[in-house]
Amino acid sequence: MHEAERGLFDLRQGRPLYVTESADAAGKPGVLLATVETLSQRTLETLRRLDTAPRLAVTHHRAQAMGLADSGSARDLSLGLNGATRPEQILRLCTAAGRFSAPELDPRPATTPETSGLALARLGGLLPAIVGVPINGRGGGELGAGLASGAILSVSTVQVDALAADERVEVTHVSDGPVPLEHAEDARFMVFREGNSFREHVAVLIGDPAQWPDPVPVRLHSACLTGDLFGSLRCDCGEQLRGSLRVFTAGGGGVLLYLAQEGRGIGLGNKLRAYSLQHTGLDTVDADGVLGFGDDERRYHAAVEMLRHLQVQRVLLLTNNPNKVEALRDGGIDVVERQPLFGTLNRHNLPYVRAKVNRAGHWLTDMLSGARGSD
Repeated sequence: MHEAERGLFDLRQGRPLYVTESADAAGKPGVLLATVETLSQRTLETLRRLDTAPRLAVTHHRAQAMGLADSGSARDLSLGLNGATRPEQILRLCTAAGRFSAPELDPRPATTPETSGLALARLGGLLPAIVGVPINGRGGGELGAGLASGAILSVSTVQVDALAADERVEVTHVSDGPVPLEHAEDARFMVFREGNSFREHVAVLIGDPAQWPDPVPVRLHSACLTGDLFGSLRCDCGEQLRGSLRVFTAGGGGVLLYLAQEGRGIGLGNKLRAYSLQHTGLDTVDADGVLGFGDDERRYHAAVEMLRHLQVQRVLLLTNNPNKVEALRDGGIDVVERQPLFGTLNRHNLPYVRAKVNRAGHWLTDMLSGARGSD
């Protein structure tokens, strides 16, 4: 798994990675690949100098959005680049909305190394799309020299699969300090760092923990730069954030876990890409699918570990999201009660709220009822 973690770092830095189906790379077939998001012209030219033409691998979500797979298909696809010769052209090929011609793109099932490359891209918070060149195993030339010198790292699909399947999240308490807030002067921020990723999360403690009510009011809040900081009208995140702090203050305290998983786990860059797609008429779920993501990429293992560190076992959860309730209960946290937390509807966030209800099953029907009369 250590090699896969190093491979993840290399891909985030824009370096190509050699993925094989065997831990022994010498003479073994595999794929030399790079992520589309970090692809440079120099790396693309390096791939093109190899014997076989590069291909673009995309997730089954993206393949369905392109019209190249059935809606029930769970198979990632490998596509021909169809004349795309520059990184920006390839990026558009794997992010643009619309149906694509199957004969022109020569779709084939992605190989196991290509699928592993997609898994690494997703784990690294990158757009899940990779460009790769299949290698027949001769291992000579530029690739052989790169492997021998260590300039190109080799990982096996087994190592990548082990990394992707490991759902354990180890969080370490890094530091904490008092941060008086406008509506909660008795607040303390605690920073936690995930041991096996790049993420840092924050627990905002309101009031004296010794005086917290039972069950403890808790909010799991995924970071939303646009809504939380700038007051974006496209979502209700900022209002939910501030509303939860008011609930904590009025009720004698509580905990807000501010989780580093922007845009339902797809990252800020991809979230803005999704916003552009939504501007063309797609809802939030379909926009994420166009980019190759599932309905919701968030996970809450870190939240469970943070609550354990705080010795919080029984919670009143402020949420409209059934997945959060299930995740805490699966992690051994007793969700005694759930309290809804609504924002204000406007013409910008109404499609988003509707999609959360109709596509993700969020408990927001009461919030929407006030908008139905104006439809």
